[in-house]
Amino acid sequence: MLTIYTENITSRIVYTLSIIFDDRQIKWQVTDDFKMFQEAPSPKFAYAKQTKQEICIPPSVVLFETGIKQYAIQKTNWKQEEILSFDAIPDVLASVFYVISLYDDYLQVEKDKHGRNIGEKSILYQFGWLDKLQVERWSEALIDFIEEENKCSLNRKKIPFQCVPTFDIDNTYAYRLKGRFRLILSVFKDVFNGDKRRIKERSEVLNNKIQDPYDTFDKIISIAQENESTKIFWLLGDYGKYDKNISHTCKEQKYLIQKMSSYALVGLHPSYRSNKKVEQLKVEKERLENILKKKVLHTRQHYLKVQLPDTFRVLEKEGFTDDYSLGYADVVGFRAGIARSFLWFDIENDKMSNLRLHPITYMDGTLNEYMKLSIDEALDVVEKLKNEVAEYGGKFISLWHNETIGDYQNWKGWSKVLEKSIK
Repeated sequence: MLTIYTENITSRIVYTLSIIFDDRQIKWQVTDDFKMFQEAPSPKFAYAKQTKQEICIPPSVVLFETGIKQYAIQKTNWKQEEILSFDAIPDVLASVFYVISLYDDYLQVEKDKHGRNIGEKSILYQFGWLDKLQVERWSEALIDFIEEENKCSLNRKKIPFQCVPTFDIDNTYAYRLKGRFRLILSVFKDVFNGDKRRIKERSEVLNNKIQDPYDTFDKIISIAQENESTKIFWLLGDYGKYDKNISHTCKEQKYLIQKMSSYALVGLHPSYRSNKKVEQLKVEKERLENILKKKVLHTRQHYLKVQLPDTFRVLEKEGFTDDYSLGYADVVGFRAGIARSFLWFDIENDKMSNLRLHPITYMDGTLNEYMKLSIDEALDVVEKLKNEVAEYGGKFISLWHNETIGDYQNWKGWSKVLEKSIK
């Protein structure tokens, strides 16, 4: 049993210690009774002001305060590992908490046009850490320190590695089942733009001469049969500027959702509009539950549109238990410095929630449309990210769409990247 002493036990300290030790199956206890700490057998360390008699890590104030504060954040070295310092005080435990609680995201003022945090503005990106599992690196460095100072082994267990393919269904089909009004508008638009290719392709699809280019569901089924962890998130919002899927009332759509749910877990892809309208989220959740005839507990935000802390609070309140939205749209990497799932910590309310976050490693559109990578460049990026997760453990979660995995138009050849991700 590892014993940790601190002068004041806070919810932040308990949360941080659980992140570091629990999944590694290291038993620990924390106490504010110094006499008990002195009498406790090794291994142990104090997260308190330096004393000559004990193994100590002097703390910053981060884990002892409440609310969100501005600190002077710098990169510094501790035990041959780069960590964060807060107001000139290096603190490995506070570094873990600061990153995994998304503290930095709360402080960002500049957002993109969708109101999302910008990855390139993050501390992790600025310090060159976004492609590294910093929480795991810091955790391992701390455990090494404890073992070295106590001359013992904590018998840490390795965190398992797993590939998790996930798919968002924003547009079930490119041409099929759109309804007469949308069909007429689309034809007029293509005629006005002189887009002969789309006119011809639409005609061939609707006359059953060729398969709809977004109909890659057999491929998703094949992937799910090889990967039991496959997840699918379905958009069932009302039609709008950013919500363009076919109607939730369409019988073929309902049948397809039911069919896919027999191969993979199907969760809700809340509409763009629902991000600011809780009632709309409730409606969409009920729609999917009626189709699946069971409770829907998993979700991923459309456009990865997460607004802290409101989005996660609403999801928890509405009965969701797991969310797969944690990632940046503009750059790939580990937004919370971790690849394993964890319970979200609500900083403003200073408590751990019941909503489990599953960080994504990358999104297809980030590689191709935001970062403008070639296929070979994307393969190299994916391999490096995958190797990082394989070394430190966690879930290598890739985010794809049914329209991007069929080698169609500007996604021609990108199935190689998908294959690399799930191999």
